[in-house]
Amino acid sequence: MGCGCSKLSACCWGSEYGGAVPEVQSVENEEKGEVDNVPVFTEYSVETLKMATSGFAVENIVSEHGEKAPNVVYNGKLENQRRIAVKRFNRSAWPDARQFLEEARAVGLLRNHRLVNLLGCCCEGDERLLVAEYMPNDTLAKHLFHWETQPMKWAMRLRVALYLAQALEYCTNKGRALYHDLNAYRIVFDDDGNPRLSCFGLMKNSRDGRSYSTNLAFTPPEYLRTGRVTAESVMYSFGTLLLDLLSGKHIPPSHALDLIRDRNIQTLTDSCLEGQFSIDDGTELVRLASRCLQYEPRERPNPKSLVTALVPLQKDTEVPSHVLMGIAHGGAALPVSPLSEACLRMDLTAIHEILEKLGYKDDEGAATELSFQMWTNQMQETLNSKKKGDVAFRHKDFRAAIECYTLFIDGGTMVSPTVYARRSLSYLMSDMPQEAHNDALQAQVISPVWHMAAYLQAAALFALGSENEAQAALREGSIHENKRNANATQ
Repeated sequence: MGCGCSKLSACCWGSEYGGAVPEVQSVENEEKGEVDNVPVFTEYSVETLKMATSGFAVENIVSEHGEKAPNVVYNGKLENQRRIAVKRFNRSAWPDARQFLEEARAVGLLRNHRLVNLLGCCCEGDERLLVAEYMPNDTLAKHLFHWETQPMKWAMRLRVALYLAQALEYCTNKGRALYHDLNAYRIVFDDDGNPRLSCFGLMKNSRDGRSYSTNLAFTPPEYLRTGRVTAESVMYSFGTLLLDLLSGKHIPPSHALDLIRDRNIQTLTDSCLEGQFSIDDGTELVRLASRCLQYEPRERPNPKSLVTALVPLQKDTEVPSHVLMGIAHGGAALPVSPLSEACLRMDLTAIHEILEKLGYKDDEGAATELSFQMWTNQMQETLNSKKKGDVAFRHKDFRAAIECYTLFIDGGTMVSPTVYARRSLSYLMSDMPQEAHNDALQAQVISPVWHMAAYLQAAALFALGSENEAQAALREGSIHENKRNANATQ
C-alpha cells in the first residue's frame, strides 16, 4: 500500500481560549487565497462529537495512523448536517491540555482554499480531538496507486503539484513552514475534485511524537541524523511526491535518483501517461524533483520558487478538476428512490407504508444486549411493549405507538434502530418534529450508514423549516441507499 501510513486521511485548526477565530476581511482573503465561508473555530464537547460519529463507530473510521501512538480519523455529521472529519488522538499523546489547545489554535489561524480547514477541537478529560472539513473524494494515494476506473491524467498530476506548492507557500508565509510526514495520504480531494493539503500534518501526532511514520527510505536524510523536521525537510518530502506523480508508484528517492543520473527517465515514468506530455515537461518535473531531493538541505528550493516553476507547466486549466478526475461532481444528481421522493414531498403516509413493509429487516447486526433477563418478567414486558407498539404503528395509532415504543426503549435491554425510526415517524405524524429528529439521530447512532435514519432526519428537518440541512440529509440518505443497492447486486 505505498507508504505504510493509512487507508485514508483527512484534515485540522484553532484560536484564542474559548473564542472564535476572527474572520479576515474578504478583500484580503481574495488576494491571499484565504476563505471566509468556513465556520468560526469552535470548542466542541465530547458528547457532541460522539453523537456526530455515532459513538466513534468503527463503520465511520476513515484512517488509522501509527502503531505506537495510534490516531484515528472518523467521518461524522453535526446536527446542522455539516459533514466533518474528527481526528482522535491516543490518550497519552497530549498529556498537557494547554499545550494541545495552544498548538491547535495556532494551526487554526490558517484559512486557505488549498488547505482542509479545521472547524474546531475538543480537549475534555483525557480526550484530544480535532474537527475538520470532510473531504469526500479520497486521497491522492488512492487515486494514484490504487485507482479502479482510470489512472490520474497528466494535467491533473500537474495541478496536484501546483496546488500543493501553493498550500505550502501559504503556510510558510503564515509562519507555519513545518509540515510533518508529507505524503500521498495527506492530500485529499474535495467536492469539486480539487486537491487539498490536510492540516493534520501541521500539528504533530503528539507533544514528543516522531514527525515521520513512513518507511525510512522516504525520510529526509537530515531527519535521520537529528530527529528534527525543518522547512527544508518538507521540500524533500515534496520531491518524493513529485516522483509519485511522475511514476504512479511510491519509488524510494535513492532508486529514483539513480535512474535520473543514468538518464533512464523512461523507466521512472508511469506507462499510463504515454502520449500525454512532452519530453520537455517530463524533464522539467524530474529537474524539480531532483532539486527537492538534494542531500544538502540548503540546496533545496522553497515553496515560492516551486509555484513559479509549476505554473507554466499547467495543462487544460479550463477543465474542472472533477472532470479530469472522472468523479461525480458534488452537486451531481443522485437517482431518486420512492423513499427519497416521499421525504422530499413530506408524504408521511408513503414513508409509513415503506417502514411497515420493511419490518425489522435492517436491525440485523444492530447492537443487541440480552442477558439472563431474557427469561424474566421484565424482559417479557419489554418485548410486549414493542409488539403493542408495532400493532399501534400498523393501525396508525401514533400516540399509542409512541407510548409503547418509549416503554421498550426505556427498558434498555435491547437496542433497535427500527424502533427509533418508527417512533420518529410517529412523532412526525403527531406534529412533534424536534422529537422526531432526535430519534432519527439515535437510529443513526446505532446504524451509522442506514439510509432510513438519514431520510427521517431529512423529513424532520423539512418539518422544522431547516431547508438546507434537510437537503443535505436527503442527499446523505440517497448516497447510503445507492451504495446499499450497489452492494446487493454484486
